[in-house]
Amino acid sequence: MGPVRTRFQGVTNVLRFNWRAYGAAACVVAALSVAAVLAGPPWRPWCLFTLAAIAVPSLVSVLVTHHVYDRSGLYAFPWLDRPDEGDLEAIVTITAGFDETSPTLRARYPRAALRVLDFHDALQRIEPSLRAARLLHPPAQDTTRVAPAALTLASASADRIFVIFAAHEIRDEPTRLAFFREVQRALKPDGRAIVMEHLRDLANVLAYTIGALHFHPRAAWLRAFAGAGLRIDREVACTPFVATFILERHDPAP
Repeated sequence: MGPVRTRFQGVTNVLRFNWRAYGAAACVVAALSVAAVLAGPPWRPWCLFTLAAIAVPSLVSVLVTHHVYDRSGLYAFPWLDRPDEGDLEAIVTITAGFDETSPTLRARYPRAALRVLDFHDALQRIEPSLRAARLLHPPAQDTTRVAPAALTLASASADRIFVIFAAHEIRDEPTRLAFFREVQRALKPDGRAIVMEHLRDLANVLAYTIGALHFHPRAAWLRAFAGAGLRIDREVACTPFVATFILERHDPAP
């Protein structure tokens, strides 16, 4: 078993990393609440409507975030339980500045060598929330800084490569394709890459409204996988809001 996560660890982290956005929403909600009490017709209905339009989506996003990161068992990786998983030799986790998975992977596979790669410093555009996460949780000393298109991994050296909520930070498609080509190159012939991401789909639009624009649509991921010589071995959905792609090498015949 991996390290035990606290009951509200996931949603607390999201609120801390995005405190400016949620703080601004809270201030606007407070101001509109006062205005709704003080204002008379015809302004009171407009104040209440605007209050609901801001408060309800914000509350929904917090509740969904708590469900995804704290209640769904996402970080327990239950779908990894396979008879052949115990003899892995080399595991890699690739992050974009915030590493939540390596402690769990070290505990789950104590006999495997684990490398942590981080491409945060090489990103062309870094979101404020990601900067906050990096500031509050600096990378461990054994973390290797890399560029998305130049992973410091030997070819065919990794049994498993985990990319958990990180690849979406690569905003431009050519770099994302180059990144997954590097992942494909580093996998052993029977290796697997595990990519976990929110998608820009109906479920996430309903949960995060315009925030879902930060996610990539499913078609973008499929293009990147196919272009890099990776194919989906299977897909797991622990929650409607997150997709987990388990990828294998696909070397087309010449």
